[in-house]
Amino acid sequence: MLRAEPAALSDDELLDRYQRAAFDYFLENVNPENGLVADTSRPNSPASIAVVGFALSCYPIGVERGWMARDAAVKLTLAALRFFWTSPQGNGDDVTGHKGFYYHFLDMRTGLRVWRCELSMVDTALLIAGMLVAGAYFSGDDDEEAEIRQLAEALYRRVDWRWAQGSSPTLRQGWKPKSGFLHYGWEGYNEATILYVLSMASPESPTSDDSYEGWTATYQWENIYGYDVLYGGPLFMHQFSHAWIDFAGIRDAFMREKNSDYFENSRRSTHLHRDYARHNPYGYDGYDENLWGLSAGDGPGGFRTSVERQRRRFSGYAARGAPFGPDDGTIAPWSYPASLPFAPDICLAALRHLGERYPEVIDNFRLPSGFNPTLANRRKFGRHGWVSEGHYGLDQGIVVMMIENHRSRLVWELMRSNRHIRLGLRKAGFTGGWLSRDGGDGA
Repeated sequence: MLRAEPAALSDDELLDRYQRAAFDYFLENVNPENGLVADTSRPNSPASIAVVGFALSCYPIGVERGWMARDAAVKLTLAALRFFWTSPQGNGDDVTGHKGFYYHFLDMRTGLRVWRCELSMVDTALLIAGMLVAGAYFSGDDDEEAEIRQLAEALYRRVDWRWAQGSSPTLRQGWKPKSGFLHYGWEGYNEATILYVLSMASPESPTSDDSYEGWTATYQWENIYGYDVLYGGPLFMHQFSHAWIDFAGIRDAFMREKNSDYFENSRRSTHLHRDYARHNPYGYDGYDENLWGLSAGDGPGGFRTSVERQRRRFSGYAARGAPFGPDDGTIAPWSYPASLPFAPDICLAALRHLGERYPEVIDNFRLPSGFNPTLANRRKFGRHGWVSEGHYGLDQGIVVMMIENHRSRLVWELMRSNRHIRLGLRKAGFTGGWLSRDGGDGA
């Protein structure tokens, strides 16, 4: 299924193949009329607003790599920005969003809410982050690129971040029109750092000054396999905000106390996942120093079965994590390129091992959401076990962005130039490193 011989490729050639295959997901699954991008490549998939945010961040990479023309990237970017600016907002049923936020999943054609899903705060933040990347990259003097910058700024300013706190210092995770805010917020470290950075810097309706500190008060610091880490079980928690913000060398109050930073924490967490696979406490097939990586992703489904006389329970789409679980033997191989900036040696080794040992799970260098080698040679599954059908936009987007940050730092440099990002980091208490060298007061 791989359709090439990766062993013959240099590291840079190998990464180029994986990055290009992931990038093409967005060209294959976009509605050019409104810029919406499907959550998955499966038939009739709705759009995911977070996937649109990834797409908007990936188009500049495609231009720089020569995979799409600049004017084509401008057209897709403008289609998305114009759609979100003009789409209906309100607390009714036939809408796209409310108070500047957007529903998690939208109909690919109409752009209206589907599946009675929640108004998602973090997914809106990922969407806005993509818009800000577009605004930073498309700096030309022509009318279309100027409109991209204007719309990106206007859409960011329209979000009522203060409303999303509800009556709490921390931001709520979601809201529904009939029941209001979901009955849980952000607890423990996760992918929400960029949500707080954007919300605190808002020129129109910033969150309260204690919002970020309220979130970090819920952090869980652990010593696992000899690593001192801020715990977040699934690897995507250590990747998503990092796709837009370079956290190397900048510290907030929490990390100053721990004499670490979030980039180093992601590095340690990546190694922790590899060590967990080495220990393999549940005895899953394939786990070793080159086959590791638990994250949010597709799974074989909700069922129980006996494997080598042990009763096993498997899940569908789930956020799997190490070492405290859940773990059903399902590996997220896109975690390797998504962690590349933190631990390039072990990530490249894992990518090469995957291509050599499990080539059938890779579709022409496009990585699946998940695969489970423990289910190999069983009646319902193939020789290498269960493999996710179709592909997920979130997986492909993080692959494109993190390979690029490893290769050229493009997205990191674009976001460093954004005054809102710098101000939000400073308001959250970050100091040092590039944030100090860049100077200015964030305005």
